[in-house]
Amino acid sequence: MSSEPSDEVIVVGSGIAGLTTAVVLAEAGRRVRVWARDFAERTTSAVAGGLWWPYRIEPEPLAGAWALASLAVYEDLADRPEETGVRLVDGVHRGARLDELGEWAARVPGLRAEADGLAARLPVIDMPVHLAWLRGRLTRAGGVVEAREVTDLTAVPAGVVVNCTGLGARSLVPDPAVRPVRGQLVVVENPGITTWFTCVGHTSAASTYLVPQPGRLLLGGTAEEDDWSLEPDPATAAAIVARCAAVRPEISGARILAHRVGLRPARQAVRLERQPLPDGRALVHNYGHGGAGITVAWGCAREAAGLVSPAA
Repeated sequence: MSSEPSDEVIVVGSGIAGLTTAVVLAEAGRRVRVWARDFAERTTSAVAGGLWWPYRIEPEPLAGAWALASLAVYEDLADRPEETGVRLVDGVHRGARLDELGEWAARVPGLRAEADGLAARLPVIDMPVHLAWLRGRLTRAGGVVEAREVTDLTAVPAGVVVNCTGLGARSLVPDPAVRPVRGQLVVVENPGITTWFTCVGHTSAASTYLVPQPGRLLLGGTAEEDDWSLEPDPATAAAIVARCAAVRPEISGARILAHRVGLRPARQAVRLERQPLPDGRALVHNYGHGGAGITVAWGCAREAAGLVSPAA
């Protein structure tokens, strides 16, 4: 590395947090590169169901504010669903109650109590399409995505390094507070379901949700703490299909297209802060978003960008 630090920003990580943060920085006029071992299509973000909703993320007051900022962006992007991968879709959170949610819930347009839970029209993001769109938006803003494996954040040659490595932060920072929460999905042919549905306990390892995406239906799910396995479990998959078919019987005959597993980067609180490096450069952390990386992406990206260029 040269003795003079670059005025460039290098974002480490190409999932939803990394790409969104890079877009915000590039569109603010910063020179940005994204370094990632895996391109976006191979990250946990690509596996996600894509429904906007704060899930398994702390602290709730901050998460709620980040989520609302992101919601406003997704509502705008939903005007161009084929391009951005974002659509507004009706659905129900069975068993959820307004009085159990934070203050953010009162600001979600159309969120209302029904007999068996909460109903709303929320963003559903087709993640492969959206990640590709984000990368294109970054490129148009002058940013670059490079395949680079980082083993030492302090050795990244940039004036500011932004750490968006998700679960990778456990070993890279290192931060043992980051832990995996395993999620397994089953992808089936959609038998005509147009609304999403969830019945999710925030402490249970098993949940029931179905999310319609173009050309397919995503069925879930699991939240298995400290489980590092990326191999789909056949018994778990069968249980997921059975739970979802109990809600919508037509699912029982749907042809299975794929099985997916992702590891959510859980932490007792999102780490979003600026840390000085020994040589005077800065390291900005933006990781630990649990099951809500998509939900808080834009709010966290804007805050991270503010830490890259703090006000004088």
